[in-house]
This record gives sequence, C-alpha cells and structure tokens, in this order.
Amino acid sequence: MIRTLTAVATAGIALALMSGPAWSVADFFKGKTIRFIVGHAPGGGYDTYTRTTARHIIKHFPGKPTPVVQNLTGAGGLIAGNYIYNKSKPNGLTVGVWNNQFVVHQALGSRRVQFDARKFGWVGAPVTGWPSCAVMGFTGLKSWEDLVKSGQPLKVGSPGGTGTTLPTILNMATGKKLFEIIPGYRGTAPVRLAMQARELGGICMSFESMRVTARSMLDAKGDDELIPILVHGNPPDPEVQNIPRVTDLVKGKDNVAMLNAWALQYNFQRPLTLPPGTPKERVAAWRKAYAATLSDPAFLADAKKSRLNVEYVSGEQIDKYVEIMLNMSAETKERLKWMLPK
Repeated sequence: MIRTLTAVATAGIALALMSGPAWSVADFFKGKTIRFIVGHAPGGGYDTYTRTTARHIIKHFPGKPTPVVQNLTGAGGLIAGNYIYNKSKPNGLTVGVWNNQFVVHQALGSRRVQFDARKFGWVGAPVTGWPSCAVMGFTGLKSWEDLVKSGQPLKVGSPGGTGTTLPTILNMATGKKLFEIIPGYRGTAPVRLAMQARELGGICMSFESMRVTARSMLDAKGDDELIPILVHGNPPDPEVQNIPRVTDLVKGKDNVAMLNAWALQYNFQRPLTLPPGTPKERVAAWRKAYAATLSDPAFLADAKKSRLNVEYVSGEQIDKYVEIMLNMSAETKERLKWMLPK
C-alpha cells in the first residue's frame, strides 16, 4: 500500500510539474488587460490589422485577458518601438506593433534607435508586404512610363517608412528626380486627405494597406482615382498584375544589393513585439495564441470583410530575418546610410 501511494504521489507531482507552466500562464493573464501599442495613427494599415487581431485573439489566449489598443505615434513608428523596449514592463501584458524598417536603421548604426532587435520577443506578423507607388487621376498620369516621360517630379507625402524609402531608392536607381518627397505626415490617413485636397499628387506605401485603407480612392473615377503605377513583389490583386515591378526598374549590382537589403523587412510586415526579458513561457503563449488567431475562420472572415490580406509569419522565422538584416555587408550599409535622418 505504501508503495502504491508513493507511486501515485510521484505520478501526481510529475503531472503537476508538466502542467505547471501552462496553468501559471493562464493564472497570470486571467483578469488582466493586455495592451497593443500601435506606433501609427488610427485608420491606417497598422491600426486596422491590430484592431482586427485584438477582436479575436482573446479566445485563443490563456486566461482570457481583456485587449486594449492604444496608438503611440511619432517618428514613423520608432517612438513605439523604443517605448516597448525601454519603458514597458517585461511581463507579457504589453505588445508593440511598429515599423520594422527600424531594424535596418539599427544595422546602419542609428542613434535614434534605442533597442537591440535581437532581444525583442517577436510574436509573429500578419502579412508580408508589397511596397508600391500610386498617382492621383488629377495629375494626368496613368502609369510609370507617364511619370518618367513627364519630366516633372511627383509630389508624394510621407509619414516615414515606405513613403520615404521607396521613392528615394527609385530616384537613386534611375538617376532622376522622379519624386519630390514631402515628409512630416503622422500617418497615411493624413496623406490620403492631402491627395484628395490636391495638395499631393501621389503616395508610396505598402499595397496590402493601400488596398484596404484607400479602397474608395482606388475605386473612384476620373480625377479622384488613385492609380497604382508600380509594386514590389507579386500581390495576387488583379489591379496590380500588369504594372511594373520595382525589381525590373532597379539595375546595377550596388543598387540591387541596396534594394534587397531594404526589402527584406517586407517579409514580415506589422509584426508584434514583446519587451526584452519577457518570460519565455509568456512569449510562447503569445506566439501560440497569435498563430491560432490568424488561422481562425472567424478572424479570416473578419479580415476578408475588411479586405485584409493575411499571410502569417512566425516569430521564429522573424528571428532569422532580423539576424540577416543586422548582418548586412559594410558596402550595403554605406549605400543605405541615406535612410538615417540627418
């Protein structure tokens, strides 16, 4: 009898040890609030993807905490990235969604970047990116060829990120000033308003965001229509199937290396990050819940209704991309130094 009781007790202890972490994670999150800190303005792609995720992730989250989405804008999303790394408690209750171009900035030695991207807890990303440029109908332009032949730079507004980097790469690669970049906008929503007011002639931004947040402009006619003229990658949307690819326009070994190093960030767009030092079991809980959410039929139906493209990228894969980005060659770093604010 003593041996039997000892065996049962031993088995019970072993079971408790195996199930302990799962129970402790659920207990920790139960009754808590989890915050999504979005580094970009309401109404843009980052905000739309995050709010859609927040509506569905809780049913897959241990302890069923309450989600809250907050916008912390500024510096093209860098303020949010620095905040998550330096100010957020590493307890798993705060996750950041910000522009991962600042991983490239870290590789280039930016002093404004106050984090080491290797130390974030990368949860995952909802989509890969397709940087693109588009023009307004009132400009009289309808294609990339029209822009090149016009001899006049297209005035594009930029909140940072793709809005600045893509037109700069195209200006450098072609040796022509095809774009005049107007910086300082706090998101793509203000840029859209400026285009509708005819203060700007176009925009460069990720097409997976444009197809959602600027849908009414893409569907408009005449002077009010927003017309895509080039794209990077191969989005499935019919409206961009027959326009030039950025890779077809950028020539020369140095320019191609610059483009490739810059474009790697688009392999994981709008990623979620946890502060460094977040307990591994809580990082694992976030990753598991996020992966389950992005394959949830209810989430996918909601995303489809909002015209959101979904292409899940795991946190483990992002870790690998980050390592590649931070180990770019010295020659490529020199070619990309222009990305850093002066």
